[in-house]
Amino acid sequence: MIKRQLATVLGTRVLQTPVVALLGSRQVGKTTLARSLEIGKPIHYLDLERPSDIAKLADPDLYLGKFADHLVILDEIQRLPDLFPVLRSLVDERRRAGEAFGQFLILGSASPELLRQSSETLAGRISYLELCPFNLTELKSRDEEMDRHWFRGGYPDSFLAADDAASRQWCEDFIISYVERYLPQLGITAAPLLLRRLCSMVAHQQGATLNLSRMAGSLGIDGKTVRHYLDLLEGLYLVRSIPAWSRNAGKRLVKSPKVYWRDSGLLHSLAGIDDLEHLLGHPLCGHSWEGYCLEQIIPLLPKGTNFTHYRTQAGAEIDLILETSSGEVIAIEIKRTLSPKLSPAFLESAKTLQATRGYFVTPGGDSYPLSESVTAISLPEFLSQVPHLGGFPR
Repeated sequence: MIKRQLATVLGTRVLQTPVVALLGSRQVGKTTLARSLEIGKPIHYLDLERPSDIAKLADPDLYLGKFADHLVILDEIQRLPDLFPVLRSLVDERRRAGEAFGQFLILGSASPELLRQSSETLAGRISYLELCPFNLTELKSRDEEMDRHWFRGGYPDSFLAADDAASRQWCEDFIISYVERYLPQLGITAAPLLLRRLCSMVAHQQGATLNLSRMAGSLGIDGKTVRHYLDLLEGLYLVRSIPAWSRNAGKRLVKSPKVYWRDSGLLHSLAGIDDLEHLLGHPLCGHSWEGYCLEQIIPLLPKGTNFTHYRTQAGAEIDLILETSSGEVIAIEIKRTLSPKLSPAFLESAKTLQATRGYFVTPGGDSYPLSESVTAISLPEFLSQVPHLGGFPR
């Protein structure tokens, strides 16, 4: 059992808010985390993919009324969107009776419909948390387990598999279940083969700027449909889109977002990469490492921190731009090397961005300065400092 960093936050949030929504993709560990909560009151769990549990909610007012002194966990809430008005009514009724917090914990696979319906019906009564796959900071031996974590990804069943072959099989089954079963449940009528081709295409273009017309032409569909499918994958926490930095900087900037598969294990499965040795010699290696580092960094960022990427038409680029709530700009370049070189293009780009600090994130080694304002730093050390953004060493 790997302790999740979100456990403490979730326990506190449940005691502060009538309804908490714990969102994330399937198989990320939402149910395990929710059922392990200890909040000083009994917990009642319902899985809304089980017909027997759905039958209990034929009269939800009557059934849920029996558990007024419980924290009720409703798993896969998007299966019964009609429950949201009932939850609102029960929350308001219990508020009047003095029971303000710790009433409902709803778990969902983060469909856009879930977010929209809960926001409209439970406005002012609900708080949202996202559970990501395992972060490197949650592992006991970060340096020793980093390569395994990078290759297998952070889904619990994949990372903890008996060997790489079992991990790869789990990722393949996960992708098939999404393409053939879950996406059609969300109203996607495209053939599974087309959806699989789209997923593979995004994988092979990991970290590339988005070109909808090129993808649409390759798939034989229109750009709007591709955009819709990508938005859906992003809403399901499978794909991450990083917007382009855009200011009146006097340069011709690339304004398209960069798109990444969020979990490196799924990425490697879609790209047909069998093991770490295969990955290290694959053309996708550098882009895979970049996406892996980004997905370790971004979930740890303090609230109010904006993130973008920077690229000019001339080809100068910086992988990640952080703008803190205080207005400070930090430029981050990700390199899979222990001896990164500081280029004039990076310095010129950082000057355009008015970045006060820069970092080259590497797989390991000691931190050392590349210039007065730029530091080379290992990924594990960098992650330990991300939650305290203002405390980065200068």
